[in-house]
Amino acid sequence: MTQKTKQTPMMEQYFLIKEQHPDAFLFYRLGDFYELFHEDAIRAAKILEITLTSRNKNADNPVPMCGVPYHSATEYIRTLVTSGYKVAICEQIEDPKTTKGMVKREVVQVLTPGTYMDEKGSNSNNYLVAIEQIGGIFPLAYADISTGELRVTILENEDAVINEVQSLQSKEVVFSSEEYPPIAQLLEQQTGVLISNQNTQVTTANYEELLEDIDEEKCESVLKILLDYLSITQKRSLSHIQKAIRYKPDQFLKMDAYARRNLELTLSIRDQQKAGSLLWLMDQTKTAMGGRKLKQWLEKPLINKTEIELRQQKVESLLNHYFERMDINEALSSVYDLERLVAKVSFGNVNGRELIQLKTSLEQLPLIKNTLESIDEKVWQSTLDKIEEMPELRSLIETAIIEDSPILITEGNVIKDNYNDMLDQYRDAMRNGKKWIAALQQQERERTGIKTLKIGYNRVFGYYIEVSKANVQHLPEGLYDRKQTLTNAERFITPELKEKERIILEAEEKSATLEYELFIEIREKVKAYSESLQQLAKQISELDVLQSFAEISERYHYTKPTMSSTSKAINILEGRHPVVEEVLGKDQYVSNHIQMEEDNRILLVTGPNMSGKSTYMRQVALIVIMAQMGCYVPANEAHLPVFDQIFTRIGAADDLYSGQSTFMVEMVETNQALQFATERSLILFDEIGRGTATYDGMALAEAILKHLHQNKKGKVLFSTHYHELTSLEKELSGLRNVHVGAIEQNGELVFLHKIMQGPADKSYGLHVAKLAGMPDSLITEARQILHRLESEAKVTKDSVAEADDTTQLSLFSEVEVDLNEKQVINEMKDLAIENFTPMDLMYQVNEWKKILEKKK
Repeated sequence: MTQKTKQTPMMEQYFLIKEQHPDAFLFYRLGDFYELFHEDAIRAAKILEITLTSRNKNADNPVPMCGVPYHSATEYIRTLVTSGYKVAICEQIEDPKTTKGMVKREVVQVLTPGTYMDEKGSNSNNYLVAIEQIGGIFPLAYADISTGELRVTILENEDAVINEVQSLQSKEVVFSSEEYPPIAQLLEQQTGVLISNQNTQVTTANYEELLEDIDEEKCESVLKILLDYLSITQKRSLSHIQKAIRYKPDQFLKMDAYARRNLELTLSIRDQQKAGSLLWLMDQTKTAMGGRKLKQWLEKPLINKTEIELRQQKVESLLNHYFERMDINEALSSVYDLERLVAKVSFGNVNGRELIQLKTSLEQLPLIKNTLESIDEKVWQSTLDKIEEMPELRSLIETAIIEDSPILITEGNVIKDNYNDMLDQYRDAMRNGKKWIAALQQQERERTGIKTLKIGYNRVFGYYIEVSKANVQHLPEGLYDRKQTLTNAERFITPELKEKERIILEAEEKSATLEYELFIEIREKVKAYSESLQQLAKQISELDVLQSFAEISERYHYTKPTMSSTSKAINILEGRHPVVEEVLGKDQYVSNHIQMEEDNRILLVTGPNMSGKSTYMRQVALIVIMAQMGCYVPANEAHLPVFDQIFTRIGAADDLYSGQSTFMVEMVETNQALQFATERSLILFDEIGRGTATYDGMALAEAILKHLHQNKKGKVLFSTHYHELTSLEKELSGLRNVHVGAIEQNGELVFLHKIMQGPADKSYGLHVAKLAGMPDSLITEARQILHRLESEAKVTKDSVAEADDTTQLSLFSEVEVDLNEKQVINEMKDLAIENFTPMDLMYQVNEWKKILEKKK
């Protein structure tokens, strides 16, 4: 902080408050502006693109400052917080009109990336995460203060922590005030989250009720760090925070950050937008709550077959009752964001209009319940039991709150007539008093004969009778008491007028105060329904997601999959990639079967680049994810096992939405599957080994396939351009070759986009290059080079064939072999590949490269 010299009382106050919040931009309230000073001002002016000025410009060291208007500060605050900064809101907590000397100020709230309630992001959760490291384990808790959700788990390693934070898409992680563990730096580097700390010696509230269902001390500890941080930063009631729920990551289908990115579940790889993602396709929800719930289900599909089938039954019932579903959709369209309304009630910043939104939402419940009952499906009974209509709450709001209330609750006109007797009396005085004023004006005009006489009002003199200078002479002497002389008129008062003024002004002031008090009382009554409203929100949001499933299933002709917890066979008839089908159009998309029997563990997919191998593989994963969410799937028929994990390595690919990668990323993603996959996992490997030299890549690809086969690492779809690998079908009993069909017509390559049995007969690299628009002269030269290389390869093969039968096939021509190459060849002959992990092989191949490079 800037070195302080002798300061004014105001700046002394500023420095004292700033010292308490050194890591936040301090928005210091001065009248109608929030002002920022010193470093805060310099940095904020650049980020917010506002003018940087200075205080005491004529001083030796003028103070840098900038400011934003109080009434339009929301957008500036949003910009800072969504950019990863904290903002401390410092308000005047005394009335300047009644205070002598410096007005008292204090920070009333600290807005942070993990605690910001952004109205524009209503369809997404904003999770604040807290983490502890205790020995080798990591208790982790998270909360969304806009919905009240609170959960806790214990993770076993750093990879699991990073994956969970990425899955939650958290923007801020809190640790205790002690020295940060190494995981903090890893999180900051790999996820870009803001790292914050909470003083574990500071306890601000009693959270026993929230933790009563948690009997694990480690979980309680991290929950308290999280809740204390929320309490200290928000400085207000957190009564809407729900009881903590303990969960285990293995209760859901696991997908690491690579899989979620490669499969484009919530964002497209191309531009990191929702459009082009699976979420984009599936989201036909009608409420903000439903939109958030859909995203949660997409991030964490189920692995419990019974739970999956229960969701399927509900979707089926909605599909079978079209008109009832339309009635439900219409009702849901009038349901507002109950979770965030409850949070606003708890925070004390709900207004009259938002209570009307709550009432409107409650008005939809009878129709929703009656419609579900008319479907007459037992699967909806538990939902019906949990939808509480709360007629008393609905009646309270109906009776008390004006429909078109102003946004500010201090301006009056919020409470209805006939709700409170005293308020009615004040309003009667105001209405009748003003009528009396109007009648008095007419009466005095007739009495004096002065048609321009008027009765006016200002804050200085109150009500007055105004007569122009030209007409003053017509007033009887002593009729009125003179109050003020103007250039062109005289103003007068009467005792009767001042008495009416007193009654009217007193009524206006007391009416506004009483309305505010009554609104606070109503708000507290609404707060008592918080738990019931949150339970209602849960049921409505789930219903909304299920109707969304029914909507897309009907629209895109999806089918209900059959799930098995015992069989490992996959049988998908005419499967489609849901997103690509929507983008290309149903008529343009070529569907494909995916059939892998119990003993068929690996499907080796060959075919030209850009032919659709990657799309084919992705569609398998997306069908699995949709099925385990409880949704119907894009296929004519689907029989699927319940998978526990999905791993992907999908490269800079060959379909509509794709991205880039490096060889290291390729190996890291591959290694995740090799280490953690089980017999019930699904693995998608696309073009493994293409990021390095040909022989390196081929060796790695073959070793990886053998490792997966020997260790029974689930169901594997492995696409490759190494045609040499197709011979493994004879060696590995669980591997089967398929290829993407392509034909040559008049020298041109035509993709069939159809999966066929057996390996591809050859590579079509030059054809693909031609399709990409490369010059004809370049293609012609490439063909000549290809013919030469193939001829040389034939000569090498023939010379090797003449060697002793016990000699293994050499990767190099015998003519070219020197001592270094012989060393490598001999080591390769003796290498027992089955005893090496893929990472060990990669290291060994790299060592061979170093030896061979010595020749150069």
